[in-house]
Amino acid sequence: MKTAHDLVAAAKTRVQEISVEEAESAIRDADLLLDVREADEYAAGHLSGATHIPRGLLEFKFSGTPALQPRGLRIVLYCKTSGRAALSAVALHEMGYLSVQSIAGGYDAWVAAGKPVAHPQPPSFE
Repeated sequence: MKTAHDLVAAAKTRVQEISVEEAESAIRDADLLLDVREADEYAAGHLSGATHIPRGLLEFKFSGTPALQPRGLRIVLYCKTSGRAALSAVALHEMGYLSVQSIAGGYDAWVAAGKPVAHPQPPSFE
């Protein structure tokens, strides 16, 4: 019986992982920067310009959102450490997306490298 770790390891052999340094250029060229973490993780901080679609909704959102359906979209995605991103990248490849890259080490590697993050601001009632 396979574990989650086994599935992630297998997924990582099938996806294109890029370093944080490579990610900066890839993000500039991407049509979509995608954060596949959970809502609380995204709210605590995310890469600027990232669209949030949790891993559990990924296939449904891509299937049901016309703007996300062109298979030629250039997609860069990430999660906390890159496991969910690898699984997401495999799913997108299986759905026919041709250009999907995952940031190696995910959000944690981005932060560790001192790269900027966005923090949503709560609404002000003043």
